[in-house]
Amino acid sequence: MTGSTSSAHHCPHPKGGKGTRSRSTHARSVCLTNNGGSEEEDKEGGVLFHVNKSGFPIDSHTWERMWMHVAKVHPKGGEMVGSIRNAVFLAKPSVPPVPNYRISMSIPEWLHAVQNYMKTLQYNHTGTQFFEIRKMRPLSGLMETAKEMTRESLPIKCLEAVILGIYLTNGQPSIERFPISFKTQFSGNYFHHVVLGIYCNGRYGSLGMSRRSDLMDKPLTFRTLSDLIFDFEDSYKKYLHTVKKVKIGLYVPHEPHSFQPIEWKQLVLNVTKMMRSDLRKELEKYARDLRMKILKPTSAHSPPLERSRGKSLSPRRRPSSPTRRLGRRDKSPALPNKKVADLSTLNEVGYQIRI
Repeated sequence: MTGSTSSAHHCPHPKGGKGTRSRSTHARSVCLTNNGGSEEEDKEGGVLFHVNKSGFPIDSHTWERMWMHVAKVHPKGGEMVGSIRNAVFLAKPSVPPVPNYRISMSIPEWLHAVQNYMKTLQYNHTGTQFFEIRKMRPLSGLMETAKEMTRESLPIKCLEAVILGIYLTNGQPSIERFPISFKTQFSGNYFHHVVLGIYCNGRYGSLGMSRRSDLMDKPLTFRTLSDLIFDFEDSYKKYLHTVKKVKIGLYVPHEPHSFQPIEWKQLVLNVTKMMRSDLRKELEKYARDLRMKILKPTSAHSPPLERSRGKSLSPRRRPSSPTRRLGRRDKSPALPNKKVADLSTLNEVGYQIRI
């Protein structure tokens, strides 16, 4: 995998036209709620990328913008673009069949089949994300987007792979799925990435897509959640990335028609400010709570909340009343005299990584 874009012979044809909007990806303070959404224009380690909001067929504006971006960032630039767009004949791309679960399959075999399907779709290097993922959409809406991915059979990025992984593992109640997000730093820039964590029969693993083979799927062999997270951290170190934060969500329900959104970051860990032993302790406590299913979503039916450490969001109670337990758990160390940023200025980006 490289940072350059590849030829876009696998792209659909343009049609129509729509407007655009842009968002920034500067570093943000920790937020206690999901600020989901996808970007029409974003920065990935200083490199611009776009999101197709026009659906399919892709409109002419998005289509031309994609080719302009490819010509700008590809090593061969306009020469490569011209060779494809002016070609008299282009081979018809193959459409991989969607995997079907068979009773004779073990769970690891099924997860391997799902991951192989995503690898067959390939990682999207065009600089344009073909499927818009609004993270606060109900699960039912995201599953419709996943169906569209199987119909179009286009290359995908890491956020799309998480949604597709959830869709393909629905109906397997022994498989618990939950999002794991990473924020890393390299050469002064911040990068974001997300994978789908898997728990089954006392073992952890993951599904996903990345430019790097050791930053996507992991086998279902890790005895603890902390072992899985530390393995990702060790993989990042190979590419000189420093993991700054890890965010872990709740189990995703297996009901594809659910109107509940995915809980993306129930636990937030500020990795650089915690000892590994403390990280392990918090991760194992959270994993235990997940398995016992005592954690509940906090963003499904409640407005965004801004919290200063040490101050309760609950109304005043009588001394005899127990303290209300907050659903969101931010394990970042408290910083004295530091105010939480205004949530109206915070935006959640589509998770990716360019290394």
